[in-house]
Amino acid sequence: MTIGFIGLGNMAKALIGGIISKGIYDPQDIIGFDPSDVAREKAEKKFHMQVKDSNADVAREADIILLAVKPQFLKVAIADIMDEVNDDKLVISIAAGKSLEWIAKEFEKDVKIVRVMPNTPALVGEGCAAVCPNSLCSDTDLNIALDILRSCGTANVVPENMMDIVTGVSGSSPAYVFLFIEAMADAAVLAGMQRKQAYEFAAQAVLGSAKMVLETGKHPGELKDMVCSPAGTTIEAVRVMEESGFRGIVMDAVTAAIDRSKEL
Repeated sequence: MTIGFIGLGNMAKALIGGIISKGIYDPQDIIGFDPSDVAREKAEKKFHMQVKDSNADVAREADIILLAVKPQFLKVAIADIMDEVNDDKLVISIAAGKSLEWIAKEFEKDVKIVRVMPNTPALVGEGCAAVCPNSLCSDTDLNIALDILRSCGTANVVPENMMDIVTGVSGSSPAYVFLFIEAMADAAVLAGMQRKQAYEFAAQAVLGSAKMVLETGKHPGELKDMVCSPAGTTIEAVRVMEESGFRGIVMDAVTAAIDRSKEL
């Protein structure tokens, strides 16, 4: 079985690296195309995969077609491949904001489609993806998509009306976390710490804290209380964050991302 990538950007590279490292597909069974000469050359050199001359060539040869292009380029990409796609092929789209109905309409025929919302931590094997199949997909098709996404993190099936929410709380959220890490490091630098060390302390604290949430199963509030000693440093910092509206700002940011996803 051959998997073809339309687009060879960061997310495509994360998935290709994952499926090769987990042995889901061999490099000779992976093909792809990108309009960028540099992207094609890098993918071919790094993964020893087959690089094709066009999107249509990829779609013609692949059993599974992964649309790894930005939302604004998806319409053109589908137009390039629609004549090569039949009801035996599985199409997986990672374009934010583009619904199953929208994608199917662009193909102008019945197509097995799985819509995915991944995030960039997939680049380091810690991605979190939401997966939603259309009614034409079998359980086998769905499991193929899940295996691909789980090669570089976690993946879970969600109803499509949750996909915009996933975008806000997971797809876009690495940027919020990076901003938080940068802000904490800036404060440490202000107090006299070297920047490189400040980033290491801040990033490791976020990594460890996230792992505690996932592995202990405890409520984040309970874990927060475990750190807050009476009249201590942590509760003082929490007081400042609460007075500054930290929770509300984060909620507003996530809501803004959700609303933007609905507009795409």
